[in-house]
Amino acid sequence: MLRLYLRRYPITLLLAVGIVFLSLLPIPDFKVGVEVPLADKWTHMLMYGVLTLVIWFEYRRSHQDLSKGKLLLFAFLAPIAMGGLMELAQAYLTTCRSGEWLDFVANTIGICCGTILGLLIRVPKKGC
Repeated sequence: MLRLYLRRYPITLLLAVGIVFLSLLPIPDFKVGVEVPLADKWTHMLMYGVLTLVIWFEYRRSHQDLSKGKLLLFAFLAPIAMGGLMELAQAYLTTCRSGEWLDFVANTIGICCGTILGLLIRVPKKGC
């Protein structure tokens, strides 16, 4: 079963693991030349939006028929749950990070944007 998921969703799994590590490891303190307002929130939206978009792409690439229930669960609700769990893990399992409601909101906005773009994806059929 795991091998099937690794074959069908390799980029999704890689991104999810990357987000987990980025969410739980300490962030080095460095100065950027230009101050971007709400840079942290934009980063959350981008990470979870890209994750969601990749889920949609890999699902459409590996399935002939689209299951609305599976897409709702795996391409929308699962990333939202992951975002919430990461914020809770930051708050309760680390000493160097803090969980924030606004980060969770930014994650969810990114997921909604990724879902909207995912609805527009058209993957060419193999062999055509």
